[in-house]
Order: sequence, then C-alpha cells, then structure tokens
Amino acid sequence: MTVFRSLKWIAAVVLAALVLAAVVIGTVGWNWLRGPIERMVLDKTGRELVIGGDLELRFGWPHPRLHASSVTFANPGWAREKQMVTADAVDITIDLAQLLQLKIVFPEVRLARGTIFLEQGSEARKNWLLDVNQQDEAARILISRLAIDHGTLGYDDAGQKTRIRAELSTLDSSTGPQPDADGLSFTAHGQYKGMPLKAHGKGGPILALRDESTPYPLQIELAVGRTFVKANGTITSLVKFTAMDMHLALRGDSLAQLFPLLGIAFPETRAYVTEGQIVHGGTTWRYEKFSGRIGGSDIAGTFQVDSGGKRTAIEADLVSRQLDLADLGPLIGSRPGSLEAAREAAPEPSSNVTPTPATARVLPSKPFKTGQWDSIDAEVTLKAGSIRADDLPLEDLVTHLSLRDSVLTLDPLDFGVAGGHLSGVISLDGRKDSIQAQAKIKARKILIAKLFPKVELSKTSIGQINGEFDLTGNGNSVGRMLATSNGKVGLVIKRGEISQLMMEKAGLHLWEILGLKMTGDRLVKVRCGVADFDVRDGKMIADALIFDTEVTTLIGSGSIDLGQETLDLKLLQKTKNTSPLALRSPIYIRGSFARPDIGIDKGPVAARVFGAIALAMVNPLLVLIPLIDPGPGEDSDCRQLIRDAQALPRQQQKQRSGVIPAR
Repeated sequence: MTVFRSLKWIAAVVLAALVLAAVVIGTVGWNWLRGPIERMVLDKTGRELVIGGDLELRFGWPHPRLHASSVTFANPGWAREKQMVTADAVDITIDLAQLLQLKIVFPEVRLARGTIFLEQGSEARKNWLLDVNQQDEAARILISRLAIDHGTLGYDDAGQKTRIRAELSTLDSSTGPQPDADGLSFTAHGQYKGMPLKAHGKGGPILALRDESTPYPLQIELAVGRTFVKANGTITSLVKFTAMDMHLALRGDSLAQLFPLLGIAFPETRAYVTEGQIVHGGTTWRYEKFSGRIGGSDIAGTFQVDSGGKRTAIEADLVSRQLDLADLGPLIGSRPGSLEAAREAAPEPSSNVTPTPATARVLPSKPFKTGQWDSIDAEVTLKAGSIRADDLPLEDLVTHLSLRDSVLTLDPLDFGVAGGHLSGVISLDGRKDSIQAQAKIKARKILIAKLFPKVELSKTSIGQINGEFDLTGNGNSVGRMLATSNGKVGLVIKRGEISQLMMEKAGLHLWEILGLKMTGDRLVKVRCGVADFDVRDGKMIADALIFDTEVTTLIGSGSIDLGQETLDLKLLQKTKNTSPLALRSPIYIRGSFARPDIGIDKGPVAARVFGAIALAMVNPLLVLIPLIDPGPGEDSDCRQLIRDAQALPRQQQKQRSGVIPAR
C-alpha cells in the first residue's frame, strides 16, 4: 500500500507540473526558450543565433516541429559573408530518436525568404561544421530535405576558385494550371574551379539533400566554361547522388575539359556533342545508348565508370559509322593544321646541300599527359566502318584500348588500308617520367594504286605491299618516341606492274620518254621491290633499297632521320636496254619531311652534255656517244640485287673512311 501511495504522489506531482507547464505555455508561449537556446548555441559554436520573432513548438512523435520567426545565424569571423543563415521564418522537424543518441538530425527544414551561405576556407575549415574551429566533421546538423520559398543559396571555396550564387523561387500557379506548380525554379551564376558558371532549371518543391528514399525531379541547363549540360530526370539525394536516372546532353570543345566536373581523365579531343541516358547506382555511373559526334566523327555506344575500386574503372563499347582520322590527332599529340604550318615554315630545299635539321616539325610533338594515367583503369573497344583520312583509303577499324597500372595498350589495332590490311600492337608504359613505347605493325596485301589514288603514275600501277614495323623508343610525345626509336622497318612489293613512262623518267632515258609520249604509256612488270631499314637511335639506315622492273633497276642507299625529320637518300639507275639518248645520273631525295626535294646530281648530267658538245665539234655523228646508256644487257636476279643493295651502304662507308678508293 505504501508503494502505491508513493506512485500516486509521484504521478500527481508530474501531472501537476505538466498542467502548470501547459498553463504557463498557454499564457506566455514558448518565447521564454529563445534566450536559453541562443545562449546554448553561442556557447557550443562561438557563433550568434538570433530569434527575433515568436518561437513555437508543436508536439508530435517521433518528429516534433519547431517554428521560429526572424532568424539569423552568424558565420565565423573568417567567412566572407556575415550571416550563414537568415530567414523570415524557419520550420524545423526534429528527429527525437536521433536526439536521444546525441545526434542532431532534421528530417525537414523549411525557410521562408531564406538565405544560406556555405563556405570552405583554409585549414579544412567549413562554416557548416558547428564546433568552435569549424573542423570537426562530426559537428554538423544532418538535413534530409530542405524547402526554400524565394531565397538564395551561396557557396564559396577560395582554394578551388569557386564562388556560386543561386536564386530559388516557388513556381506560381495563380496565372493558370501548371504541372510543376508545386515545384521551384532556380538560376545560378558565378565561378567553378576558375571557370565561369551559369545555370537555370526547375525542380521539386523540397530539395532532397539526404533523402535516399525519394527521387528528386530535376530539369537543368548548365554551362561551365565551354562545357554545356542539359539534363532531365531524377536524382536521389542531392548531396550524395545515391541514384540517378536522367536524359543527358553534353557539348563542349574537348572531352578533357570534363575532368574538373567529373574527375575523369578523358583525352584531348576536338569539339563534341552527345546525348543519351545516364544511370547511377552505388559506385557505378553508366551512360547508356548515347549517340553524338566528336569533330567530324559520329560516335555511339555505352560508357561506364565505376569508382568503387582502387582506381576509377572505365568500360566502353563504342561504334562509329564514319570516323575522321583528324579527330584522333589530339590523342597522339598532333595539332590541327600542323602539317600545313610546317610546310609554310620550312625553307626551300636544295638537293646539293646536306640536309639540315627541320625547323618546322611534322611528327606529333604535343606531350601525353601521363600524370592522370595512374588514376584510372580502362577497357575500351572501338569499331568504325568508314574512315576519312585525307588521301589514305582506310576502313573497318577494330581496336581495344586497355589502361592498367599506367600502361596503355592497343591490342588489337586492326584496320583495312587500300584493299589490304594493317594489324598490330602498340604499348605505352607511363610508369616512368619518360614513356617506354613499343610498336609491332604488320601490313599485308596493300594495293599501290589504291594507296596513292591521286598520284597520276600510280593509277596504271598494280601490285601489293607487304611489310613489318618493329620499333621501341622512349619519350612523352610520338615525335620524341620516334626520335629515340630502335628496331626494323621492312616493305616488300610483289606481283606488280608499273608505268614504263615512270621508270624511264627515273632513268632519265630521254629517247624512251619521247617515244612513250608519242605512242602512249604501257605497263612493265615489277620483279623486285624491297625497302629494308635498320633503325638506330631514331635514324633509319637503308640496308636494302631496291626497285627492279623489266626496263630499269633502282638501287638506293642513305638514311631517314626521324629526330631531325630529314631525308638523305640516293638512288642509282641501271637500265636493262641500251638507250640512245639518256642523262643517267644519281637521284637524290633530300630535305625535310615538311618540304622534301627530289632532284638529280647535276654534275654527271653536265659532264655528259659537255662531252656531247665536245665530240660534236670533232664529228657531229659522235654527239650521241656520251648520252648512250649501254645497260647491263641482261635481266637481274632479285636476290643478288638485295645482296648488292645491302653491300652498297658498307662500300660507301668504307669509301668515306678511305679504306677503298671511290670509283
């Protein structure tokens, strides 16, 4: 009985207290709590909270609602703006279950004509962290949903060169029925990571900041620098981007400019435009069924990014109906118009002077940006039907790009060329300061006539080119890799025919040229065509350089300097038939890649001409003797020609060193 009496007394006291509190609150209201709340906030944060109007508390479990009028909350002294929050009225829903665990969680906050300024300062200080120094990540209020009726949102981060101001307003349906009458519209402007920013759009009435259960409808048009974005769909949690399903359109000057926005290291490209569906869940972003253009190339397929591993992982399956080879130029460091600029800057060539280093470069010289290679792994497949490549007849490209641990590999690299086929593997190891490069390429059954369709003499030429390239080098640009390369380059022509007029011109057989001009050109068989180069430190040295036909044999020697971008080749002619009128003389191919020069050694030509003049003074009938090319009198063996061509550079080297006399 004593226990029951005690419980009755306790219940009576509690009930009396509740009745007294209800009477006081009913008489005075909740405004008496303003002072204690303001003092507690100042003590905990060091920042002033002012509730200038009435304070009301509406009970409800588990989310009571607090209403306050004329509210301001100050920024710390280091912030640009004086106040972090100002509002004519604030409605806050409190999660009591979280509060009992000493966690402050507001499921919903509503501001009437409110302004919020968020700022990140030096030393990792953030004004939304509520400890005295604004550095404790746990000292924050978690807000799931935020509604602002005609207000301003601002964000500043001087370290990231970012300053954004957004104006929000509730859509007004008073002028007529609108499907989005309960939503809001917004405009934004400012600077993002040093780039100008502008945006406008519409969204749902309540910003789903951390609400991971309700997708938030959003329409937005955004311009950051020269990148333009248009999106329409839903986002779950505007802070975490837990999920996304949006129709997305992008355009810009280069995909590389997306790195500040997405944190993905895309390569430099020409201007692009693309449109598709972007879907996000967990750590995976997927751009599905997109289509668009990069430069003059169309592109379509699927692109996926997964940020859940050690490095960002990219997978893509891309298809192009027509690929413009010029659009791939930036990928290998080639600048648009570089060849034309090099030709204009190159001096006039001279065949009688030893080639000097090129002043205007043709080979791509722009460095690869390997600093971001270790941030991603990639597996990308690209297929292209038709390839636009100036005068090069390319088609049916199939390649797979793999980037793993800063090693980029193209395997396979496979496409059709001039009725034939080119395949190979290219590897770029970016783990060191200087890229270690390796390329193994095979050319098979490439048709001469299709390879040079605009060269008049090749139109009547048929035959196949086969070859192999096996090179290694180092450097951070294609030009530098070739300038340091070592390996072999070999080309072989078989089963061919070629213009006789072309070969007679190469042999300077004036009589035959005149005859063919009168009777018309004809085809002669190509018996042997070989170009074999040994590459050492970027210099291609001719081991065998032969072109043997029914009427003339050309045997060459010399070198091609990939580092200096110069040519120094010499071709000797051997006719197989006696020509009554010829100016046989070595042919030189010299000059720079930008402006090569093909000419003859004028010394032997002049000697023959002057010899003919001298004999004519003795006997006019003897004038043709110096101009007659007797020829070897028989057809040549191709294998022997190759041995002779391989011996020629060694013989010339001995002549220059004085071992044997020159003949």
